[in-house]
This record gives sequence, C-alpha cells and structure tokens, in this order.
Amino acid sequence: MELDRYFKKSELIPAVIQEKDTGEVLMLAYMNKESLEKTLETGYTWFFSRSRGKLWNKGETSGHVQKVVSIKADCDEDTLLVTVIQTGPACHTGVHSCFFRDVEGGQTAED
Repeated sequence: MELDRYFKKSELIPAVIQEKDTGEVLMLAYMNKESLEKTLETGYTWFFSRSRGKLWNKGETSGHVQKVVSIKADCDEDTLLVTVIQTGPACHTGVHSCFFRDVEGGQTAED
C-alpha cells in the first residue's frame, strides 16, 4: 500500500479512534507515516506524540490496548478513521472515552 498519499498536506494526520461495538469516538491522536506503518504491521494502534516528539503505542504503559479492526481514509485522504476493539479505558484520565467534557455554553444530551 502506498502510504505517502495520506501525508501530502502534512507529516502528521489526525486519526479518529472509534470503538467497533458501540461506534463511540474514543479519542483523537496523530499519526505520521511510521506510526501508520507500525499500526498496519502490528494490528495495534501506534501514534506520534506531538508533545514528546516520538512514537507511542497505545497501551504500552497502561495495558489498555486498541486492536485494529479497520482503517479508513476520508474523501480528501488527510484524516483516518480507525475502528478498534478497546481494552480498558481509552483516556489517560481513566474514563472510557476522551470525549467526556461538556463545552461551557454548549448543548448536552439532556437539552
């Protein structure tokens, strides 16, 4: 597979991580070509940490790994949707999804 086409606009592309069984968005992280290659090779998610400036394997310290089910590119081929089977919480805070904070003034499901 020719991966360069996903990195024409930037060396990093956003990867939206979605849980297979529920469809819930678990997190957003960034991939570079090397992390995408490692993800495809291993079957588990690898990302590029912008703050640490290096690759990281999701779950390498927590054990909360993400087994890849599928990877799809958007129509512009500059964002990935990675469907996974999540082991444990996806968020480093210990909650299942990183998307748990309401934005002040935003609508909630109860509205």
